[in-house]
Amino acid sequence: MFENKTEGQAREAILAFVEEYYEKFHRDKQNWQEGQRISYASRVYGQEELRNLVDSSLEFWLTSGRYTEQFEREFAAYIGTPYCSLVNSGSSANLLAFMALTSPLLGERQIRRGDEVITVAAGFPTTVAPCIQYGAVPVFVDMAIPQYNLDVGQLEQALSEKTKAVMVAHTLGNPFDLKAVREFCSRHGLWLVEDNCDALGSEYFIDGAWKKTGSIGDIGTSSFYPPHHMTMGEGGAVYTSSPLLHKIIRSLRDWGRDCMCPSGTDNLCGHRFDRQYGELPAGYDHKYVYSHFGYNLKATDMQAAVGCAQLGRLPEFTKRRRENFARLKEKLAGMESCFILPEPCPDSNPSWFGFLITCRDGVDKNKLVGYLEGHGIQTRMLFSGNLVKQPCFDGMRSKQEGYRVAGSLKVTDLIMEKSFWVGLYPGMKPEMIDYMAEKLCGYQEMG
Repeated sequence: MFENKTEGQAREAILAFVEEYYEKFHRDKQNWQEGQRISYASRVYGQEELRNLVDSSLEFWLTSGRYTEQFEREFAAYIGTPYCSLVNSGSSANLLAFMALTSPLLGERQIRRGDEVITVAAGFPTTVAPCIQYGAVPVFVDMAIPQYNLDVGQLEQALSEKTKAVMVAHTLGNPFDLKAVREFCSRHGLWLVEDNCDALGSEYFIDGAWKKTGSIGDIGTSSFYPPHHMTMGEGGAVYTSSPLLHKIIRSLRDWGRDCMCPSGTDNLCGHRFDRQYGELPAGYDHKYVYSHFGYNLKATDMQAAVGCAQLGRLPEFTKRRRENFARLKEKLAGMESCFILPEPCPDSNPSWFGFLITCRDGVDKNKLVGYLEGHGIQTRMLFSGNLVKQPCFDGMRSKQEGYRVAGSLKVTDLIMEKSFWVGLYPGMKPEMIDYMAEKLCGYQEMG
């Protein structure tokens, strides 16, 4: 097959077969047929993703390489920050975002064990887990319905002399009140970390312009797990406009090393062997100097290759999510006596991850969810519901230590007990949205 072909010609022949393979064996897998289950999320991809994946595999570089560099550059331009670091998951992105704020390089603003971080309990646990694992104290504030984001009226109540940061997610694509939260952080000298894992593509009007969520705080994070706004299978990103925070994030991602040379590259600074670090011998190899206790959280170049193709689809994905949200909300307009329907945060243009519904009195959420699942509609809770009631908090809750609640979590508990959501992913066809609306409107049939 490859006789008399150059390596480049052989590669192109393989990639042409990959495109043909996609058309024959993958394209139809993404087409929904009536009677099939409607998932809350699904991958949406084309031949470009498969082609890039195979192209990267043929190089057999495997770790981060040219596709990683391309993705970081293009993603940073998309999100609106100068710096982006690709990592192996959204959870790792949150870990790096938090741990960056514990760096001694930050001086008095360094988060230390026992310091407090304001957040919410009705979210995904990996927004909070790094804080607890490090030994800082999460301070939980309540939520507000129908935006389903933190109640900014509780921020001052949550504040103490130990508060160092606010780290919170944009709920299911709906931005939280960034003006109020950023002003609060600026006034009190706090870090702001935007967990943007469920909101990639969402926009917020601030400082006289529309900006992407994730670019407005000090650090933003994304996840590229299959259900999210774009996918690499596994993967995530951490991004910032601060050169110092970027340096710390890269160090922590890459084993904690002080050297900033990319994989496979040596001595870009020209000072690999002529400086003094710590109590090491003068001239010790800078590639093996460690300024932080770090990790290896890099993604592979094959993941990045898929991400480069997905990034090109992101504007269309965002458009479809907004259209699906608008269609479902219009179809449910007559059901507001039964359901509280979601509303976007003022001054925002969400890229909706899901459609969150709260059942009013008289509507049994568990019965409704069972009804929907029985009719092939996949549902999800708002992640942990109330994280402090989860088994992972048993030890801390019994001792009443390791976290703090500002006021009550009354609305958080209501969300835990009465709320659920259905998907809006860009592969959903209008007839799928209409089917979900039909079943939600016909919940009385449950008897």
